[in-house]
Amino acid sequence: SLVIRGEKDEQAVLCSKDKTYDMKIADTSNMLLFIPGCKTPEELNADQASCDIIHSQVAGFSNNYWELRRCRPKLKKLRKLLMEDPYEGPDSRKDQTLTFSKYTTEDLLSLIQASEEEILHQLHVIDACKIEGYWRVLEFDYEMKLLNHVTQLIDSESWSLSKVPLRTCLEELGSLEPREMIEHILLSYGRKYIDDGEVYFEMHEDKICRAIAQMLLQNAVKFNLSEFQEVWQQSVPEGMTARLDQLKGLALVDKTSRPETIFLLKVEDLPEDNQERFNSLFSIREKWTEVDITPYIQDLCAEKQTVGALLTKYARSSMQNGVKVYNSRRPIS
Repeated sequence: SLVIRGEKDEQAVLCSKDKTYDMKIADTSNMLLFIPGCKTPEELNADQASCDIIHSQVAGFSNNYWELRRCRPKLKKLRKLLMEDPYEGPDSRKDQTLTFSKYTTEDLLSLIQASEEEILHQLHVIDACKIEGYWRVLEFDYEMKLLNHVTQLIDSESWSLSKVPLRTCLEELGSLEPREMIEHILLSYGRKYIDDGEVYFEMHEDKICRAIAQMLLQNAVKFNLSEFQEVWQQSVPEGMTARLDQLKGLALVDKTSRPETIFLLKVEDLPEDNQERFNSLFSIREKWTEVDITPYIQDLCAEKQTVGALLTKYARSSMQNGVKVYNSRRPIS
């Protein structure tokens, strides 16, 4: 089945179960006629007896048709809707008053211009969870609180980060937070597997280090890079190594300042439209290396499109101290 999605102020898209297409009207020089009960030549040849002229009534005609072009699902709105009211935990007073917006899967299907599979995949990517039938994202401080409970328990029990038992986590932490939230944080920051009939999680080092970096960076406009790296390494769980490549699309290092600094720049906060995204990036920094800009434009690549092709279209390259850099093709106001 196919469904057309979009609100009144949006350009309509057509969605199948797992893909999204832009819709554009294309004119045709061949007039298309609509004839009820029309038979194709193959159907007529099958019936040799009827060689008579058939009088057909033309019910309508058209000089154009809808042309479909595969496009990226428009998923930025999904996070925006869920961030209207992030889940702050069972004790939150805000959650006990029913004045805010809550969204079921059906609500999201009617509001987001993407196919069902693309929406469900994105909900998984942003670690949304279903609470009382509604999709919610956890408020960042609450998420960090839950993660902290789990990492402290792993530390106190001296468990291997690749084998964290679900049952013990639920027993030990169930009195502090709802069991489904403990399991959700393990699913968000680990990979679930079964060994000898018991459920275990292998924790994702990169994702945990990245979340702790975000927590440290969100309270400062800019951070001295070497000081940040020191504090960050001290803050991550024992046995984990904090590395700058874990922060792609989350934070940006300014190598031109003395001393070098780092600041928070989240790819999900940037515009969804290609030209607006490049304008935004070039207003933050005039010249970018390909390595620095790639995490911030990778998600704009259409099917079979490369980052290089995007840069050729929206940026101008030049050499600076033997390094290729990219700047805007148009003046940035």
